[in-house]
Amino acid sequence: MIIETHSYPRAAVIGNPSDGFYGKTIAFVFSNFIAKVQLYETPELEIKPQRLDITHFNSIDELVDDINFAGYYGGMRLLKATIKIFYEYCQKNNIHFNKRNFTIRYESNIPLRLGLAGSSAIITAGMKALKEFFEVDIPEAIFANLVLSVETNELGISAGLQDRVAQAFETPVFMDFDKDIMDEQGYGNYEKIDPKNFPPLYIAYRKNLSEGTEVVHNNLRARFEIGDPKVLQAVLRWGQITVEFSEAMKKGKNQVMHDLMNENFDLRRNTVRISKGNIEMVDLARSVGASAKFTGSGGAIIGTYVNEKMYENLKALMKKNEIEVIKPNIVTQ
Repeated sequence: MIIETHSYPRAAVIGNPSDGFYGKTIAFVFSNFIAKVQLYETPELEIKPQRLDITHFNSIDELVDDINFAGYYGGMRLLKATIKIFYEYCQKNNIHFNKRNFTIRYESNIPLRLGLAGSSAIITAGMKALKEFFEVDIPEAIFANLVLSVETNELGISAGLQDRVAQAFETPVFMDFDKDIMDEQGYGNYEKIDPKNFPPLYIAYRKNLSEGTEVVHNNLRARFEIGDPKVLQAVLRWGQITVEFSEAMKKGKNQVMHDLMNENFDLRRNTVRISKGNIEMVDLARSVGASAKFTGSGGAIIGTYVNEKMYENLKALMKKNEIEVIKPNIVTQ
C-alpha cells in the first residue's frame, strides 16, 4: 500500500511577522501550490532525494539558479528530522508500533524562501504520512508543536507556530499565543474562521526576492528578548490589530481590514530593515489602491482589492515588474 499525503503553503493575513512573541495572528493555507509525500513499506528505510536535493549540475549558472530557488538545503534533511521527532514523540508517550521499514519521497511546487512556509509544508506532509503508516493519532495542536520542533529543536531554524497551526488544521485560524496560555497548555488558543468573511484577497511574489526567514526572525527575537521598547510596542500593536481585524471580518467592514493590513506592514517597516525589492512590491500594489503586507517574513505579499478592475490593474502592473499575482484558493474543512 502506498500512502500519499499533502500539505499547502501558508499566508498570514494579519498579526505578527513571526509568532514566537506570544502575540496573535490569523492565517490560512491555500491550494494553488502543494507539497506531497509518498510512503510505502520496504525492506530498508530509505529517503528518496528529489530536485531540491540534487548535487550534480550542468554548469555554474544552473547551480546558482538552484540555490536562488531552494537555498542551500533540500528536503531530505527535513524528512530525516521529521522521522526522528516522530519516533521520539512515540517513545516519550509510550506509543508502541511495529517498526516496519519504509521508503519516503516528496515533491513540492511551493515557491521556497518567500514566506509561504514551503519547508514546513514538506514536514507536515511527512508527519501525516508517518501517522498514517504507523497508525498513530496526534491531536492537531500537538501535531503543530511537533512540526515546529523539527525545525527549531532539530534543525536550528528560527520559526514560530503560525505556519504549522494553519497547516495542521487546514482551515483559516485565529491564533492567540498568550504566554500564560502557552505556559499552561503548551500551545495557544486556536479558533477556526469562516473564510467567507474574508475580503477579496490576492497574493503576489517575485522569486528573485527569496531569502531565508531566519535572518529577520533572529533579529526580532534578539531584540524582543533584551526588551527593545520598539519591538515590544510593535508586538503589542500587532496583537491589537489582529483582534480589530477579526471584529471587522465579523461585521463585513472591508475598508477597516484594508487599513489594518496596511498598518500591519507599516509597523513592520518601522521596526525591522526591509529590502528595497520587498518595499517596491508593497508600493506597487498600493499604487493601484490595493492593501499590502507580507504573507510571512518577506518575499511574498498579501492584500485586499475592491473589485475585479482593481485586481486586473494590479496584475498588469505587477507583470510589468516580473511579479506573479494569484487569487489564493483558501483551504477549509
